[in-house]
Amino acid sequence: MATALIFAGGTGKRMNTRSKPKQFLEIHGKPIIIYTLEHFEYHEGIDSIVIVCVKEYIEELKGLLRRFGITKVKKIVPGGDTGHDSIYQGLLAMEDFAQQDDIVLIHDGVRPLIDEELITLNIDAVKIYRNAITCEADKESQIRSFDGKTVFEMPPRDQMYTAKAPQSFYYGDIKTLYEMAKEDGIKSIDSAQLCSLYHKELHMVKSTSNNMKITEPADFYICRALYDALEGQQVFGL
Repeated sequence: MATALIFAGGTGKRMNTRSKPKQFLEIHGKPIIIYTLEHFEYHEGIDSIVIVCVKEYIEELKGLLRRFGITKVKKIVPGGDTGHDSIYQGLLAMEDFAQQDDIVLIHDGVRPLIDEELITLNIDAVKIYRNAITCEADKESQIRSFDGKTVFEMPPRDQMYTAKAPQSFYYGDIKTLYEMAKEDGIKSIDSAQLCSLYHKELHMVKSTSNNMKITEPADFYICRALYDALEGQQVFGL
């Protein structure tokens, strides 16, 4: 069994949206979070969905699920104070139905351009390697600096990748790691970093170039343009 754990608990401060969180902004009349959920709803390898949502928007989300026919959602839980806390809350919400050897794909609600193949690659990789971290090779040189003013080092570009999502694991493995982190007082940016902090070997899955995260206003407009382009390809049979 495989469950998609969707993180939609952020308030989108960098988006400067006063009306609503970024995951509820619409592209062509459909909220970003729904675009994201549809990929997991229609994937035959995904059995259930758990959503971690901004508490004040849970009822609105329930209405959107009914409106757009999203039926695989088993639970919606409020987010925590940080992304780390929110993911842990989502994992705890799975306790009453998930088995230790079930697969969980942790994904951002504001990454709506994921596709079926990437979901499948994550599931298949977990079955072989026990985890899968979606990554994209960096296209530009990276600089490391300790003070933000001087360059400490420039790692070889062909060794550098950006960790994206989904980040996928066996449920028992990742839940145990978050429980250890709670005991040790450790919080992480994402699940991949948490695994790294505990020296776990991670397996990379190649991301599609379109698998962007909508974080800032420019990201929203780029994403909308990509949807326009994809729609044009379908219309003209490209």
